[in-house]
Amino acid sequence: MEETKTFTLSKLSQFNGKNGNPSYVGYKGRVYDVSASSQWADGDHLGHLAGKDLTEAMETAPHGGDVMERMKVVGVLI
Repeated sequence: MEETKTFTLSKLSQFNGKNGNPSYVGYKGRVYDVSASSQWADGDHLGHLAGKDLTEAMETAPHGGDVMERMKVVGVLI
């Protein structure tokens, strides 16, 4: 079984989709890899940036948090 990776906000910020880094975002304590989504080109989705915890931003998004279920969980945000 794979070990669960843990991310602090500082560590998460390194996964911003820039300079060859994957695009990860935090949401409700989990970290998701959004790199494969065309909606996250270069780590940006309509002004929301990869490498951040998007829990609060999702409250006002035009879609629900269920969109995150399509993304791969890569760890937990502590």
